[in-house]
Amino acid sequence: MEENTKPDYNSISGWKVKGKGGFRASCFIYALGAMDNMGFVANMVSMVLYFMLKMHFDISGSANTLTNFMGSSFLLSIVGGLISDTLLTRFHTCLIFGMLEILGLILMTIQARFKSLQAEACGKSSCVEGGIALLFYVSLCVLALGTGGVRGALPALGADQFDQKDPRESKALGSYFNYMLLTSTTGAAFGVTLVVWVSTNKGWWLGFLISTIGTIFGFVFLAAGRPFYRLQSPGDTPILRIIQVIVVSIKNRKLKLPENPSTELYEVNDKGTVSTDTKVAHTDQFRFLDKAAIPPENSEPTPWTVCSVTQVEEVKVLTRMLPIIGSTIIMNTCLAQLQTFSVQQGYRMNRLLGSFEVPSSSVPVIPLIFMLILIPLYDRVFVPFMAKLTGRPSGITQLQRVGVGLVLSAVSMAAAAMVEVKRKHHSLRNPLRPIHVMWLAFQYGIFGVADMFTLVGLLEFYYKEAPAGMRSLSTSFTWISLSFGYFLSSVFVGIINAITKALAPSKKGWLEGQDLDKNNLALFYWFLAILSCFNFANYLYWALWYKYKPQNNPNPNPNPKPKPSSDPDTLPKSLSLSRVPFLKASGDNDNPSQTTVKSLSTPQ
Repeated sequence: MEENTKPDYNSISGWKVKGKGGFRASCFIYALGAMDNMGFVANMVSMVLYFMLKMHFDISGSANTLTNFMGSSFLLSIVGGLISDTLLTRFHTCLIFGMLEILGLILMTIQARFKSLQAEACGKSSCVEGGIALLFYVSLCVLALGTGGVRGALPALGADQFDQKDPRESKALGSYFNYMLLTSTTGAAFGVTLVVWVSTNKGWWLGFLISTIGTIFGFVFLAAGRPFYRLQSPGDTPILRIIQVIVVSIKNRKLKLPENPSTELYEVNDKGTVSTDTKVAHTDQFRFLDKAAIPPENSEPTPWTVCSVTQVEEVKVLTRMLPIIGSTIIMNTCLAQLQTFSVQQGYRMNRLLGSFEVPSSSVPVIPLIFMLILIPLYDRVFVPFMAKLTGRPSGITQLQRVGVGLVLSAVSMAAAAMVEVKRKHHSLRNPLRPIHVMWLAFQYGIFGVADMFTLVGLLEFYYKEAPAGMRSLSTSFTWISLSFGYFLSSVFVGIINAITKALAPSKKGWLEGQDLDKNNLALFYWFLAILSCFNFANYLYWALWYKYKPQNNPNPNPNPKPKPSSDPDTLPKSLSLSRVPFLKASGDNDNPSQTTVKSLSTPQ
């Protein structure tokens, strides 16, 4: 083996350090999730009113500004994912982007505190301009970058505390994602009640200030857990590994695939390496990519002339994930409506509970209450029950869980359309006595259950299916889907407004202006409900087509000893699969489905 081989990514399997990892380490991550989500969700549901009442955007302008901000936040999670896989540990990535998140919240607090830094009403769709616009958009951009980076690294950091090769820890990994959602939901519930009430009744700047303080405490908790974490060292960029497979497969496009890929394609020898990563067995999908693993006949193997079977299969896994990502975008477009138009609906409804007036931005607490009740029941009752029926430790597969959420999201949009018809009809007949805001509980409650199934299902699916060195990047796919959903919401609003304005006799778009009673929001909800049904059919096709990653491990030593690291708290890196001498596979008499390897760098 080469002495100066550059190390690549590593796996935590087999790295057993007393007092590190497990739920004790995850508690610090849960604390950050709760404190950070308290402010994030509170701002997410209330900023549409802040934009409308303080920055003087119109209805569609405020909704689009929020969805563009949310879309940017989730899209930038890919930055955090890439950095934590390649440059920094996931822990340090969270801290660095956390400082940016705090800076963004401080800037928003300052602008909300001083009226001279806020826009004046002008009768246009957007009244923000000049220095006010600069401060406004800079604060949103910094906040989006900070929150996105944290979300790109944090779920994988928590999941790293559980060894997938240990049966008990692997089973606990599913509970980790459930509890992460539970603690985040708890923080969000406080945010949409306490923080939103302060924002709407005592001042927007006070709400932003509480969010800032809560976020600071969250990152203090994260830093305090440093002695308990299992940390992964960054390695080669996964993008480079993907490009290598694509380039080599194109170079070898004229070569004929071997008749027995399991024994004639290249794989990396585990002997003498410190890698504890599971090698991925060959699959028959996307056989064109297998050409990247065809050995060169008359030249020395290099990363740009041949790739290992595992490296090729990693690219296949990511390719199989793409339709799943695309099939969940529409659901997140529906989610965007509950944080924009539904909040504006609540603003026009009777919000009195006795003598207490509920802020319209607090209405999203309804799905959060559903989730707080259902998540423990799901983890402690539903999963064990289904595990007995299906024989799966998780009860149902991650993709089945996502499918349930997609169906419920369509039902939620249909409920939203019917509630809006009733609200508008009643408001036009008797504008002084609007219907009660609790009518929105139908759409919020159904979608809350949908979100419980889908969000955790996707996070667990992307983490478990991803190659070991791409887990931060892979879990960020969940947020990328959310991002595209928010952006698509803005696109739908713009397109539908343009089309209906051109076709309607009144020359007014469905979602145009400040008055919901003069709009056709219900028709927009019906459009999303029908689109969600078509989307579920599309998802069903791809979910049935998807083949889960094989979990075969050809390493004969299930508990290899890791190479000592200079940092006792950091796991060792494995040697790059693309930078060690490549080895030719031959059949294993004991296990024909696996392969043994012989070095090509020495005479046979």
